[in-house]
Amino acid sequence: MRRGLLPFAAAMLVVSGSGALIATTASARSTVKPTLAATPALQGPVAHPFVGDKLATSNGQWNGDPTTFTYQWQRCDPVGDRQNCVAIAGATAQSYTVQKADVNHTLDAVVTATNADGSASKDTKATGVVSEATAPVEKTRPTISGVATVGSTLTAQAGTWTGAVTFAYAWQLCDANGNNCTDIAGATGQTYGVRSSDVGHELRVRVRASNRFGSTSATSDFTSVVTADTTTTVVTTTAPAVSPPGLGFISLKRVGWKLYARFRVCHTGGRVTIVERDNKARALAYTRRFAVSPSGCATYARSWIVLKRFRSRAGRLVVTLRARDSAGRLSRLVSRSVRIP
Repeated sequence: MRRGLLPFAAAMLVVSGSGALIATTASARSTVKPTLAATPALQGPVAHPFVGDKLATSNGQWNGDPTTFTYQWQRCDPVGDRQNCVAIAGATAQSYTVQKADVNHTLDAVVTATNADGSASKDTKATGVVSEATAPVEKTRPTISGVATVGSTLTAQAGTWTGAVTFAYAWQLCDANGNNCTDIAGATGQTYGVRSSDVGHELRVRVRASNRFGSTSATSDFTSVVTADTTTTVVTTTAPAVSPPGLGFISLKRVGWKLYARFRVCHTGGRVTIVERDNKARALAYTRRFAVSPSGCATYARSWIVLKRFRSRAGRLVVTLRARDSAGRLSRLVSRSVRIP
């Protein structure tokens, strides 16, 4: 009789109790290592982990009936998704307690499923950046974007922090020199609509960052002095000698470190002194004086170099002008601002 090999079964002869030979078959097992059906997931305070927190990972779901699972926790870069991850020595349990060495890193876990035919691995998504078990720490100050004119909207950016989970905002109204700041009632959103009552004042925002260990506050730089609109319109009429000078701020432009100002003066009483003042948050103001002699109304231009003390940090440089005649009568205060990089 010809002998052949069965492709999917092995033939066996078994002697029965009566001495008869009985043929049986046993199905051969296919060799397949585990394959992933659902990715493992981290459990615990994953979005904002702090030193001392306990994390754990699920096994995920696998085909191929794994018989064992092993684990390896990894420490990764703070930016990017699981970038430059390095295995943490000894961190091979299903759970992991966040260590001080993990601060300013993200964490993930690699789960390996094994059966008799082999093994396969899959990593979890990474945590948020690990922080110290303390109140938030400011890295860069809050900022404000937008133009400080009535009707416009200002937007606050919280700055950058370590350990911050939530942010709260409080808009503040300050005087024209950035002093005597008070909270504006009800102005607690990330945006603020500039009001007519803000004209002649500076604005800033205070940001409070919080986590379960406490809160920390920081303030932005000041806006420029709030104006009624984006341009200054001056009605040019001949001012009588008994009236104070009329003054309009036409433009302010910066080229490199040099400022160019154009302004219009209306007066018929002879010589007028223009008092110019440079203002910038956290810097001592500087005052200049220009003498002009308009006959009726005239437009003038002046230029000067930005002082070094105003260049040390980015922000807005506010230039104010006020005219004074020989009798001591003053015009209204007008202002413009430029950005200092």
